[in-house]
Amino acid sequence: MRKQEPEEANRNVNMETATSDQSLITILDDIKSSKLPAVINYGASWCGVCNQTFPAFQELSNSFKRIKFVYADIDECPENTLHIRYTPTFQFYRDGEKVDEMFGAGEERLQDRLWLLS
Repeated sequence: MRKQEPEEANRNVNMETATSDQSLITILDDIKSSKLPAVINYGASWCGVCNQTFPAFQELSNSFKRIKFVYADIDECPENTLHIRYTPTFQFYRDGEKVDEMFGAGEERLQDRLWLLS
């Protein structure tokens, strides 16, 4: 799990981190029931590309306030991330349903998808 300084954590109130399989299940249930747009960033602490894209993901969470942002480390949520084959993987939800998926880095591609989702 990524360590955040307290000041940094407070800046990203629109991002939630799944710290276990159970917390990821709770977050997914919340996404389905709330019907709010959401994006889940599936990554890993050992993934260089994930570590490079994570700061941009945090910044985008501050720009797109109407979208719920979630980070899930595949090693901390192993049972519920077996379907993830590449890191990072971004999954986009609208009205409780997955509507898009993006593999790999690309801040512009990610921002474009978030704009379409919002």
